Amino acid sequence: MRFTCEKSMLVTGLNITGRTVAQKSSLSVIEGILCQAGDGLRLTGYNMETAISYQIDAEITDPGACVLPSKLFGDIIRRLPEGPVTVVVDENYKVSIRAGYASFTISAESAADYPELPDVGTGRSIYIPQSALKELISGTIFAVSENQARPIHTGVKFEVEEGGISAIAVDGFRLARRTWKSDDAIAGNMSFVVPSHGLKEVEKILSDNGEDASFVLGQKHILFQIGTATLICRLLEGDFLDWRRVVPTNCPVKLTAHVCDLAASIERVGLIVSEKYKSPVRCVFSNQVLLLRTNTTIGAAEDRCTIAGDGKELEIGFNVRYLADALRAIPSEEVVLELTNGLSPIVLTPADDKYDFSYMVLPVRIKTN
Repeated sequence: MRFTCEKSMLVTGLNITGRTVAQKSSLSVIEGILCQAGDGLRLTGYNMETAISYQIDAEITDPGACVLPSKLFGDIIRRLPEGPVTVVVDENYKVSIRAGYASFTISAESAADYPELPDVGTGRSIYIPQSALKELISGTIFAVSENQARPIHTGVKFEVEEGGISAIAVDGFRLARRTWKSDDAIAGNMSFVVPSHGLKEVEKILSDNGEDASFVLGQKHILFQIGTATLICRLLEGDFLDWRRVVPTNCPVKLTAHVCDLAASIERVGLIVSEKYKSPVRCVFSNQVLLLRTNTTIGAAEDRCTIAGDGKELEIGFNVRYLADALRAIPSEEVVLELTNGLSPIVLTPADDKYDFSYMVLPVRIKTN
């Protein structure tokens, strides 16, 4: 095998595919990068759960395939001088790497033992702008559960309908939903749950360049195509929470707040709250003003935020981090705070029809004064 390509393109490919190379495995071959030279150069990292392949334009003089040591090969390529890099692999899997005056010789492995990637099939591709898919992921993934007792909730549920795509995450204490509205009708409905570790890799690859990404749903896997990168990961199975049933609707109290102002107030009172000194933030929703207070063993904090509407003196306690996470994910300048009573969740919804989201945070019981 012999190929030549630009160092920068090779570094990009190694950075992307290297994230799914197995760190330690009884199958040592997946601790390396699969390198296939044929119709261009294709690099693949696969940890038996998630695979990423990346296609690179290269001059292929002699087609072939091998498995390169991921860390060593990557370290060498990153330290080479800028410009073209030539890699030659002989029949004994001795690898010669040359760029400028620099040259290295390392050992590779046969690609014969590298496991085949899951076959997703030839289903219909669903297209979505990369920026929109990135917003769906970043706007929900923070709310996935870390409790392995309910594996289905360690991922994000996607619901594809004619009018758009929704992403939903829950962890038992909060819920996050973001919806992208499509200009063109999407044929056929589908729903599936993608594990968070796979979506985090998808999010890293996505860009805001205006191009589309696509995905194809298989029986047990999903394939994302993002530019020249392909990611395949196993879907989660099980019964996801019926989120429409648990999110309150027609809440009697609706208030409007500026997202930046509310987030700043919450972050200020949250300065004295830590994992060690946990304490809920006490929120009192009055007429045109929200009072926030918290007390821990290290001190106390109080702040006020202007709101539009009358909260009827509702007093509710919330986990300060959960509120802050939700506000950071909101794309609009203003948000509607929907409330029912002191024991019901708060639901954050858009004040502008341009957006479609909902963030629900369950209350925390607070001690009465």
